[in-house]
Amino acid sequence: MSEVKSNIANPAPLGLLGFGMTTCLLNLHNAEIIPLSIVIVAMGFALGGAAQIIAGIMEFIKGNTFGATAFTAYGFFWWSLILIWMNPFANITASDSKSMGFYLLLWGIFTAFMFIGTLKHNIISMVVFGSLTVLFFLLAIANFSGSVMVHTVAGYVGIFCGLSAIYNAVGQILNAEFKKKVFPFF
Repeated sequence: MSEVKSNIANPAPLGLLGFGMTTCLLNLHNAEIIPLSIVIVAMGFALGGAAQIIAGIMEFIKGNTFGATAFTAYGFFWWSLILIWMNPFANITASDSKSMGFYLLLWGIFTAFMFIGTLKHNIISMVVFGSLTVLFFLLAIANFSGSVMVHTVAGYVGIFCGLSAIYNAVGQILNAEFKKKVFPFF
């Protein structure tokens, strides 16, 4: 059986950029630097959600199970988070800190398993998924405990995580464009 060569561009930079920029923006709020506003919601819907879902579908087409699962799942994470914030469903109880704690804990567990998958990837991917795992667990702890300090610390971890993803995206783009290692850790 012969392998079919794909003409599809690398979708990972799009997904990483969508994830990274949205994660930075939300965690500027979590670190109490900016308020939660429509700016974060719109970025979460468009770049965090739609761009990652598109990248995930492209990864499915390319046969990359890890990329497909990661981008599609985290894209839908952003859409679900927006639905939780806006609660457009009549007669459904709004989220509470205990429910949010479990929501974030489940995402932390999923992310921890995805981090294990990055042990076969480059260093920057390990940094992105490792810091994301820490972020989800810190946010879960903050929701379960009500600790503002833990929530703020999580915000700074999230900013670092988002910046790492942006670095990963830009590194992949520029390294491919220049056909040499412009950005290290790949």
